[in-house]
Amino acid sequence: MDAPKAADPDALLSEDALEQNARLLMTVLDDFGIEGKIVQVRPGPVVTLYELEPAPGVKSARVIGLADDIARSMSAISARVAVIPGRNAIGIELPNSVREMVPLSALLASRPFENSNARLPLILGKDIGGGPVIADLASMPHLLVAGTTGSGKSVGLNAMILSLLYRMPPERCKLIMVDPKMLELSIYDDIPHLLTPVVTEPKKAVVALKWAVREMEERYRAMSKIGVRNLAAYNKRVAEARENDETIKRKVQIGFDKDTGQPLYEEQEFDFEPLPMIVIVIDEMADLMLVAGKDVEAVVQRLAQMARAAGIHLIMATQRPSVDVITGTIKANFPTRISFQVTSKIDSRTILGEQGAEQLLGMGDMLYMAGGGRITRVHGAFVSDAEVERVVEHLKKQAAPSYMEDVTEEPSEGFDSPFIPGPSGDSGESDASLYDKAVDVVLRDRRVSTSYIQRRLRIGYNRAASLIEEMEDQSVISAPNHAGKREILVPPRDDELMPFKKPRSGPKFSFSPCPDRIGMHGFDERVFTWRAIWWRHCFLHWDPWPALMPWPRIVTQSQANRLHS
Repeated sequence: MDAPKAADPDALLSEDALEQNARLLMTVLDDFGIEGKIVQVRPGPVVTLYELEPAPGVKSARVIGLADDIARSMSAISARVAVIPGRNAIGIELPNSVREMVPLSALLASRPFENSNARLPLILGKDIGGGPVIADLASMPHLLVAGTTGSGKSVGLNAMILSLLYRMPPERCKLIMVDPKMLELSIYDDIPHLLTPVVTEPKKAVVALKWAVREMEERYRAMSKIGVRNLAAYNKRVAEARENDETIKRKVQIGFDKDTGQPLYEEQEFDFEPLPMIVIVIDEMADLMLVAGKDVEAVVQRLAQMARAAGIHLIMATQRPSVDVITGTIKANFPTRISFQVTSKIDSRTILGEQGAEQLLGMGDMLYMAGGGRITRVHGAFVSDAEVERVVEHLKKQAAPSYMEDVTEEPSEGFDSPFIPGPSGDSGESDASLYDKAVDVVLRDRRVSTSYIQRRLRIGYNRAASLIEEMEDQSVISAPNHAGKREILVPPRDDELMPFKKPRSGPKFSFSPCPDRIGMHGFDERVFTWRAIWWRHCFLHWDPWPALMPWPRIVTQSQANRLHS
């Protein structure tokens, strides 16, 4: 990579300039009736933080609500105002007139990165004071990244990946990259860290995520056999056994003695290999949720909840942080999040739980929320495409990739993990059989809706909706009207004049519009729909008598026989 460049002297603010800006800011606050004093000024590479100690009785919400007015009065692009945790101070961040670029090469050569004890170090950038911000993906344990187009999200993702490649050899860290856009991550193809070529098809991405779940379960079984609780302890135990030329053994009960009833044990020998950590990078989550939302959400939830101990970690990025992409389930399992610039306060609340990301400056400016909920402003590291290409070419010369074909191939027996529900919980019946049953239900009950088919056939929403569409194509039912209702186009059979159903118990009922017409319809043990019989009678046998009656009479079979006689 390129050698780090010296800081631009024009980007550094002098003491006089900082003091002048602080006095101007106090004048602006006085104009809006905010009393207090500036206690500290902390210049950074992109913004300068002014710490305001408000006077007693000044509400923080009032100062935060003046962010746009402060930016206008200070002739700034934007201003971010937030309470400084743990102190009686409110931070006001104003952009510098000249931005200082934060090169990734300078952070890679910094002492904090070299001395970092992080198992999976990620370089994020510099904080307000200009210090390096290095996070540990292994302790996060998963990362959610959001940002609109042009916010620097892809560059920040490249900086994180390169920081992993610089520190972790292929035998200790493997990568699975998912790039539905086919542009951002395809440059990393054929590096030795990859378990499979960069996945660009959403359906194959779902298969790769399901493979990760199976791999997680296999690792849990292996760790339970030697009695360890996480991947680090597992690799340590395997390394010690190899160093001492020792075979890992475990006493396992195989049954009971027939004569004494005492349990029988035997020793099993295990020959385990060290397992690498796996990092799954998804560049655009919105495309996956659009193609296979239920599948992706279920698999991501499973990985986010349990994959930490197995050494599998997720980095998910999206440029559309809406609630249909970042669902409540996904958000609850990703406590560590990064938000680059977004378009609205709603998007900021979706990703971070509070506003502020809409006030960022773009080009790598981000808000980093660690697991505890504390938010830090970070200026992302910049890495050019040429630098990424040089690093990738260097890695390709070191070793060839060792791909695993089953990562993106569906297993022959199907994926039936008991821990991951299918998208709809459907049974294994054929489509033709289900379609016939659905048509029978609709014609028999004279009711049609997706939810009704779901309940009667015990299938999922997607499959029930497909059956409804197929019945519409076959002209069994009509298209939905303006209210979403459908009509049944196939008339009922003679033995299915509306739903004749046998009563569960008690006397048999018959429905008649008037006493003198009872015998015309006969009496069946089946119960007729009384409204249908009423209108049918009025249509076929019109006379003034039924028109005067508001509703048909309901009589028992014995009463009807007496009236008829």
